[in-house]
Amino acid sequence: MKLAIVGGGPAGLYLSILLKRQDPSHDITVYERNPAGSTYGWGVTYWAGLLDKLRAGDPDSAAAVAEASVTWTDGVAIVRDERTVHRGDAGFGIGRRRMLALLADRAEELGVRVGFEHDIPGPDAPELAGADLVVAADGVNSALREAYADHFGSEVTSGRNRYIWLGTTKVFDSFSFAFKETEHGWIWCYAYGFSGERSTCVVECSPETWTGLGLDTRGEADSLNLLEKLFHDLLDGHELIGRDRADGAARWLTFRTLTNRVWHRGNLVLLGDAAHTTHYSIGAGTTLALEDALALADALRAPGDLDAALTAYGRRRRAELVSAQSAARYSAQWYESLPRYMNLEPAKMFALLGQRHSPLLPHVPPQLYYRIDRAAEQLEPLRRLKRWLGPRVARAVHGRR
Repeated sequence: MKLAIVGGGPAGLYLSILLKRQDPSHDITVYERNPAGSTYGWGVTYWAGLLDKLRAGDPDSAAAVAEASVTWTDGVAIVRDERTVHRGDAGFGIGRRRMLALLADRAEELGVRVGFEHDIPGPDAPELAGADLVVAADGVNSALREAYADHFGSEVTSGRNRYIWLGTTKVFDSFSFAFKETEHGWIWCYAYGFSGERSTCVVECSPETWTGLGLDTRGEADSLNLLEKLFHDLLDGHELIGRDRADGAARWLTFRTLTNRVWHRGNLVLLGDAAHTTHYSIGAGTTLALEDALALADALRAPGDLDAALTAYGRRRRAELVSAQSAARYSAQWYESLPRYMNLEPAKMFALLGQRHSPLLPHVPPQLYYRIDRAAEQLEPLRRLKRWLGPRVARAVHGRR
């Protein structure tokens, strides 16, 4: 087949690797609008289960990603000025730029053409003519998807809180949080290492806190100076690093959750953020995009025509995403309702931070939920009741709205 993959992010590059390994005779080109080595974001997170899947898909790229990753264990939170630790499973971080370079090198090694600084503005671009399959891996703002938004049934909802994606020279060896109360409300930070020199910091707050602190009008340098002071005990004197925008503005965003009713139109198929997004607070965006690539490659391997393969791929991934999308929705809502939990003792608040995916938590007083959760750790019948009750309470509440 002749394949055109539009977008040189993790999903698009990894799909090219998988398909070239399945059939070296495939003619595959990846088109990336940005120059080589330029990417947004700092580091990405994943867990051990993803490495197992990557090893099954392509052992060589999996080994390269694993070698370039850093590992952390446990979670640390500073609530006001009190530090607490939550024991947890090991997680992994890797610089997004490093991951993309490794995947691009592996793709080119296998015979994939990777064209940087090559924009594809829409489905009528001449580069796509004659392709048996066109993969829209061009992100949440996909031009290919937007050309047929009605067909795909695209829906976008924006979160309430404001956030900014930053780096820091402080290297974290645990997934770390800091929650700071200001006269204008709470502001908080998530931080994790992705190399031996840098970490990612995501700062989030309500719109009221954002405007109250003047972050809506401050330039980037002034904003970073304020945030460094607020999170001084988390950063240990290290600096925060922004995006160096030409206009000097700080890049504050609201998270956009994208869903699509169907994932293909003719020979055009959606992949990764072009198909779906899940809130960054569950740390699964890159994992889900790579799983899309694995599922699409698997569907294309099966006997049958292209339409049947793309239909099966979309149906499978939409079903598999239900759990992650639910967790992401409740996680985002937890942070948007943060003051509800901040009267708890720091250790209890951090424990409920770990329970933020629960559909039951928003409907039970936090102190009571904490006691139920601790008891459920010892009593299996209560644990089963908690799992059974959560979705039913959530459905009942949503049904009354």
